[in-house]
Amino acid sequence: MTDDNRTQKSPRNASRKIILLAGLAGIVAGAVAVYVMERPSGNIVASTNPSDQCAMKTDAAKKLDAAATGAVAAMRGADAPQSMSELAFTAPDGKPARLSDFKGKTLLVNLWATWCLPCREEMPALDALESKKGGDDFQVVTINIDTGDDEKPKAFLSEIGVKSLQLYRDVSMGVFNDLKRKNLAFGLPVTVLVDKDGCQIAAMNGPADWSSDDAARFIDAAISGQ
Repeated sequence: MTDDNRTQKSPRNASRKIILLAGLAGIVAGAVAVYVMERPSGNIVASTNPSDQCAMKTDAAKKLDAAATGAVAAMRGADAPQSMSELAFTAPDGKPARLSDFKGKTLLVNLWATWCLPCREEMPALDALESKKGGDDFQVVTINIDTGDDEKPKAFLSEIGVKSLQLYRDVSMGVFNDLKRKNLAFGLPVTVLVDKDGCQIAAMNGPADWSSDDAARFIDAAISGQ
């Protein structure tokens, strides 16, 4: 059985749960806004100068709107693409990392936390997408923003059966705060599509069924359109 067939035969209630939980995003957004309001950021805010190469990607971003349908219809192309290259977090080996380390790959960057119920429903779908599409030209980068050590998020991923995603972390919540300042993050989960040059070309708040055929087509369009 092919990966595509497995995707088509995945349980429908998982997708329905994700859609229902999308309605909770506003509640989660309020909780996160209070939680992160005073958190200092360790990130560098990237330049949005119109001469930057990201500013020239508006047309490419808008073309993705046509590909964002069905389960991923909330993913919208950026009106003003911004550089994400300087977003900083911690790699699975505990060393500092930035999105610029992934240059040359299209990235689906997702921020999540163990206390976020929609994240719990969405994470297996993101894991399935990484298993199906991950490779030299694409990667799902999920960044956990829990405070504390790695024990809780590792247990969370093990409990829900995640196999393909790596544990990237940002205990300072600097990534969330930077996306919030860029008007990209309002709660959890938040997902940003970043092209091979480190430019944000689409984003959404709330969960989606990333294991769906709709998601696969969207990612294919993002990769081929660059």
